[in-house]
Amino acid sequence: MQFLELLANLRTPLLDKFFLLVTELGGEMAFIAISVVVFWCVSKRDGYLLLCVGFLGTVANQFLKISFRILRPWVANPDFSAVSEAIPEASGFSFPSGHTQNSVGTFGTIFITSKRAWIRAICLVLCILVPFSRMYLGVHTPLDVFFSLFFAILVITITKPLLYKAYSSTKGIYIFLGAMAIIALSFLIYMELIFDPSVLPSSQMHNYISALKNSYMIFGALLGVIIGTPIERKYVNFSTNGKWYTQILKVLIGLAIILLLLEGLKIPLNAIFDEYTIARAIRYCLVVVFVIAGYPVSFRWFKKLEIKIEAKKSK
Repeated sequence: MQFLELLANLRTPLLDKFFLLVTELGGEMAFIAISVVVFWCVSKRDGYLLLCVGFLGTVANQFLKISFRILRPWVANPDFSAVSEAIPEASGFSFPSGHTQNSVGTFGTIFITSKRAWIRAICLVLCILVPFSRMYLGVHTPLDVFFSLFFAILVITITKPLLYKAYSSTKGIYIFLGAMAIIALSFLIYMELIFDPSVLPSSQMHNYISALKNSYMIFGALLGVIIGTPIERKYVNFSTNGKWYTQILKVLIGLAIILLLLEGLKIPLNAIFDEYTIARAIRYCLVVVFVIAGYPVSFRWFKKLEIKIEAKKSK
């Protein structure tokens, strides 16, 4: 706590705003945006690697949170104050840091797969800044952050060679994704059937709900990958190549549709199924299928648009 108190003494309104912005790069929406950009515009294989690193890291992160049940710094020590704007997003238990896991997993993966020095430099800086922001904001301890940082590096180190080898064959990628689905299903079963929420005081039940929601989200997303992958490989088989202007256009339109799906599917699915479980799994499953095999169908239209623009330029 001494280190967090030292950082708290350095806080200023300007630094607060800066690190509140930086910390969002370790959130869910940043992960979705970066993953789809890589998958749609850079490399499908590296897009799968990002997804797998993110999913595996999240499963491990959520399992450790609910197993160790370490309270957030301001809850464990009422005399300590976190930056108030950061508290609403700091759901669940403290150890380990989810934002650190997500950011280092994401930017660390891009660091080892990119050949461009400026991209690698930016990723390296963000792998430091985002974890630091969690401590500056007072929502995580150094233990939470450094464990997640090194664990994310471990996940990348193990996953990259396995995914690259599996991706080269249809059978291999399905076996790999199937193994990931088993891991996700195991965590879901653990949350539903094995973990006893009665061990938690009523004041901490929101942490159990957070982990339960995430278990269904992860399983649903992986189910979406398993459904979408054979459809994309057999019927779509899109190319990631394109001019910079069509790449930007297809990403902006695609991300807008993803946001609409994530929010628009909530009301009908929550009306039919449990808000925290089945509805969440179906929602993320549908969104991932859209990302992998649905939206890429339109890439042929973007290619035609690009050809028309280039033809006009050449006249």
